[in-house]
Amino acid sequence: MTAPKLLPLAVGLFAVGVLAIVVVFVLFATGHSDLPVWLNVAATYLPAAGLGLGIIAVVRRSRRKSS
Repeated sequence: MTAPKLLPLAVGLFAVGVLAIVVVFVLFATGHSDLPVWLNVAATYLPAAGLGLGIIAVVRRSRRKSS
């Protein structure tokens, strides 16, 4: 996967992960304590995966420009 295709994917994963974090906080604030596992997994791993892919995409793009 090339960097131009990888960066939008990274931004999308990060955005969905941050949205999941917001949903977890809102549900917890409204009194829900037994949240679904998929929501906790999304809030935990999607922002990190998006950030990692974003860093990889930016590094690949900068190396391609300099060479």
